Amino acid sequence: MKPQRMAAAWLFISSSVALAACSANETQPAKEAHPSVTAQTLTLHASDVPEYYITSGVISSDHRVVISSRISGYIRSLLVREGDRVKKNQILVRVDPVNAKQSLAQARADFTDASTNLERYRELLAEQAVSRQQFDKVRLRFKVARSRVTQAENQLRYAEITSPVNGIVVHKAMNTGDMAKPGTPILTVEDPSQLLVETDVSGKAASVLQPGDMVDISIPALHQMRTGHIRQLVNAADPLSHQFHIKISLDSTHNLRAGMFAEVKFRMGMRHAILIPASAVIHRSGLNGIYVVDKRGVIHYRQIRMGPKHEDRIEVVAGLYAGNRIAWSTGHSLRTNMIIQNTNTPIHE
Repeated sequence: MKPQRMAAAWLFISSSVALAACSANETQPAKEAHPSVTAQTLTLHASDVPEYYITSGVISSDHRVVISSRISGYIRSLLVREGDRVKKNQILVRVDPVNAKQSLAQARADFTDASTNLERYRELLAEQAVSRQQFDKVRLRFKVARSRVTQAENQLRYAEITSPVNGIVVHKAMNTGDMAKPGTPILTVEDPSQLLVETDVSGKAASVLQPGDMVDISIPALHQMRTGHIRQLVNAADPLSHQFHIKISLDSTHNLRAGMFAEVKFRMGMRHAILIPASAVIHRSGLNGIYVVDKRGVIHYRQIRMGPKHEDRIEVVAGLYAGNRIAWSTGHSLRTNMIIQNTNTPIHE
């Protein structure tokens, strides 16, 4: 093909492409503008929040009594079980006092013999048939025999075991027919009116905490927060765990029960944190996010990692920084690339 014809062909093709492009541009609709919406906004600033040392604890009674028998014998009747409420001086256990009865019978026999002997020696002393020293020995034996009778009678009364406090039976270690022995636990009774929280802390925390310090306590079973104060801090660490035991008095014990799990938060000072309104968080497929406003007023979705809740605000530990501006709305459904207009700044700022 001649050069003149090739040039003409390329000119024709280029002109056709240009005309087609112009035609396409004329028929393509203009790009849609960012839709606008009214929403609340907040410029974030670092806030002071408490710094916590968190540990687990348990609610227990400050008045816990382990009940055992003072005499040996088979348990004839056990009148309570776990969960029963008992009153002070209520009979809980009856022990068969066979040994105590035998001891009492022997003591009374010895006392009778000692009493008879004392009367005889008193007559002999009056007749000067025995010395004063001999009479004093007989009188001493009489006093010992009388004391043993009193002791045996007291032991016999221990066959009925009563509760020393108003409380609840929380543990039963024996049953009817078991052999009760002095010092061996039979029941455990707790006074529910004197509840506290017990926990253990590290040596570093123990060096900062003081009796009287305020403590925040979470009760997961009740979905409630309680407050308390450190009542006692044991200054000797456990030799195995190297932790220090702490007892916390509760400001309110309503609905609490011994044995409940508690999350204990000790206030160790203050720190800076980013807080956002709880209503501004977007929950999608198990992830948490927020809309961030750029310099043009356009919003963009951003994932965040949340921390603890502080009343009606939530701490953000990742994804937001001081100076960021966030947006949310309870009346409109926000989407990325929307423009925020007529903003209302909430009282949190």
